[in-house]
Amino acid sequence: MSTKTKMKPLPKWFNGDVYPKGGTVENIFTGEPAELNANELSMYDLIMGLTMILERTGYRSEKLMKDHRRGLDWFRRANALAYMILLD
Repeated sequence: MSTKTKMKPLPKWFNGDVYPKGGTVENIFTGEPAELNANELSMYDLIMGLTMILERTGYRSEKLMKDHRRGLDWFRRANALAYMILLD
């Protein structure tokens, strides 16, 4: 399923790696694929990294939890279909 959208700029608070190209990502539970542009892939990687850190540290960092929520909100607005496939 194609989930390509117009590239939404990354927010100013974003402090992750910015990838030059997008790619296909699969839902880790279902294997369903979603095509992401460069900014969406960059944000997806940040979200997944924050998820891993938060789970391992018992959700102790308010800043990381805030960035995680802001990342999810940005991703949902940038590509709602990919959000539903990958993160919902």
